[in-house]
Amino acid sequence: MLRLAAGGDGVGKLPDGRTVFVPRTAPGDLVELGLIGEHKRFARGRVSRILEPSPLRVEPRCPHYVGDECGGCQLQHLQYEAQLASRSAFVGDALRRLGKREVPDPPIVPAAAIYDYRAKLTLHVSTDGRRIGLHPYGQADRVFDLKWCHITVPQLMEVWPAIRRLRSLLPPALKQVVLRLDRSGGRHVLFRVGKSEAWSGGVRLMRELERAGFPATIWWQPEGGAARAMAGAGEAFPATVFEQVHPAMGDRVRAFAVEQLGDVSGQVVWDLYAGIGETTEQLVGRGAVVESVEVDRRAVAEAEARGPAARRHTGRVEDLLRELRRPDLVLANPPRTGMDQRVTAELERLAPKRLVYISCDPATLARDLQRLSRFRLTLVQAFDLFPQTTHVETVAVLEPA
Repeated sequence: MLRLAAGGDGVGKLPDGRTVFVPRTAPGDLVELGLIGEHKRFARGRVSRILEPSPLRVEPRCPHYVGDECGGCQLQHLQYEAQLASRSAFVGDALRRLGKREVPDPPIVPAAAIYDYRAKLTLHVSTDGRRIGLHPYGQADRVFDLKWCHITVPQLMEVWPAIRRLRSLLPPALKQVVLRLDRSGGRHVLFRVGKSEAWSGGVRLMRELERAGFPATIWWQPEGGAARAMAGAGEAFPATVFEQVHPAMGDRVRAFAVEQLGDVSGQVVWDLYAGIGETTEQLVGRGAVVESVEVDRRAVAEAEARGPAARRHTGRVEDLLRELRRPDLVLANPPRTGMDQRVTAELERLAPKRLVYISCDPATLARDLQRLSRFRLTLVQAFDLFPQTTHVETVAVLEPA
């Protein structure tokens, strides 16, 4: 294998010259392949046998990674330094190839913990209802029973065996189980169901977990409906509102991004895709006049409860652009899909003095940077928020050319 592609597959060459993509391989591996898909210019394969292992290989910590081919992680077989280099290359390659920006691979800030870091885990239920866990790699139609996820914080994982023993108390028509640890250390268990059949087991489940030494708030959410607290709380935050799943590294990214705006005192700053208002709070604390935009009403309500005062807008950014005061500076943290084209067009027209873009997907970041052609890219910094996976967080700083 020569290198890793953005999705984590090793990239190699077949004897006929075609490129082949092979999951769970490392740069430097020599492997015997079982091909699973041949195309005119490339092929996809699976490892039948490792003939010569790469020196970059390590033994995965998680038994599910090998035994069940868990798709939650893609890089546990790689040394951490090699993981960092690969994630940095994913960003650089996307910016050059898709974004048409001639930049080197960016530096990357390593994570403080490379296991036991996720504060949220979503588990799936098999179609026959017999298994609750994660999907094997490349097999979204299958689910294996999860015993322990090694990238999730132990405070959540230790409650999971107790929930498994209490399967008879779980809701009918169950589709997903979401485990979440809030900032204060409180556990939350959210059950998503396919239809809103009556369920009265929430209080008993909470009490059984308390007896086992794992107190948790219990939530229930029907398909297409709002989450409801069944036991232990009265509000839907924080169980159903988006928050970074690696809080400590998320805080580092946010602080770095705010710092890149420079002196914001007295400046009109747009905080786009503002979530629960943590960035707005920092900006107001530095003296900025903030226009905050977030589509999730629950997140906006939480932001207002947290304070401080800001001009908050609820709705899609692309629908609210004309209601915002002209910005001096912009900080944007869009979802994985990136910015709507109307947003990048308006930023091109307004040309704020500086735009700081936080991205969780190098491909959509590169696409949006190509649309922002009036801006020059002055800085790119990657952050490793998701060790053992191919995901990478990036902060890009842009100024009018």
